[in-house]
Amino acid sequence: MALWRIRATVDDRPGYLAVLTASLALRAVNILAVQVHTTEGGAVDDFLVDGPETMTEADLIAAVERGRGRDPWVARAEARGLADQPTRALALANRLVRDPEALGDVLRTLLGATSVTWRPAPAAQTATRLTDTMRLPDPAGGCYDIVRREPSFTPAEFARAQALVELAAGVSRRNGDQLALMLAGGAELVLRGASTDDLAELQAMVGRCSPEGGTPGLVGCPAEVVTARLRRILDQPRGLLLVAVDSSGTSERIVGAGRLVVEGVLAEVAVLVEDGWRRRGVGTALLRRLVAYAGRTGQSALVAHVAAGDLGMLRTLARLNRPGEVERDGDLMSVTVPLVDRPVDVAAPTPATMT
Repeated sequence: MALWRIRATVDDRPGYLAVLTASLALRAVNILAVQVHTTEGGAVDDFLVDGPETMTEADLIAAVERGRGRDPWVARAEARGLADQPTRALALANRLVRDPEALGDVLRTLLGATSVTWRPAPAAQTATRLTDTMRLPDPAGGCYDIVRREPSFTPAEFARAQALVELAAGVSRRNGDQLALMLAGGAELVLRGASTDDLAELQAMVGRCSPEGGTPGLVGCPAEVVTARLRRILDQPRGLLLVAVDSSGTSERIVGAGRLVVEGVLAEVAVLVEDGWRRRGVGTALLRRLVAYAGRTGQSALVAHVAAGDLGMLRTLARLNRPGEVERDGDLMSVTVPLVDRPVDVAAPTPATMT
């Protein structure tokens, strides 16, 4: 038996796919896997099949056409094609998380492309898909030109390639945001973007923080509540979560975290530093990075909801030298930090600091 890949367009009508598969079965062709790509001209069915050794490309094309398949494309396949396609795509995404510079090879592998080339291009470049070519803007600048002689690119493949480009750009931005922070006394920390892999260390850091200097809605809560809220923070679709990491021991230890949540022209900010590292500049460094990020992404102001007794955080906000409105509601203070030299006429976000 021999492995083949077959692509054909089938009318998106009840029973038409069954006619095609029956035609293949009459030639002793066994379908091992199938993907369906929806297009403007009908459903493009992508088969991985096992056929008799004596079967030729012409035989398979004839069987597809007898089964009412249009525009058939047939090529010999390798055993690696037996891998489940969603699993294969996830494995490629995992490779990008570890090495975003491998994007070209990942796109070539995902699409079976003839070539993948990065080119400088204007920022306004838009994503395009032709029969044998894709152009994908790189969020970090430039664009990728992807060429495959056959079969034609489908909208589903176009979307998958765009998702991988965006993933690689996001990882690159996160890695590029790493900063070494030297503290008084010689201690050195690394400020970087957080990931879901940091959940356990974030839980441990919260547990080392005292309620007096903690963040409202997180410190002092039951463990299951802390875990759920940290998961939501790590999964936030808009904003940034930075961590301050001490690598001086046998393993990395998170000693502080800063969160920014974007809500229109305002962004809510919160900083949490464990007790043993407070008053050493960690909170200020985290806050300044978040302010810089908010400024780059076009926010007009930050709002911080701080426990009235948390003098350390209030002093940290004051060091930004951006005086703004301060409101008090019982034991909670809301501090607005302007990022532009004009009034911000919008309602502040509801207090939900680090939750």
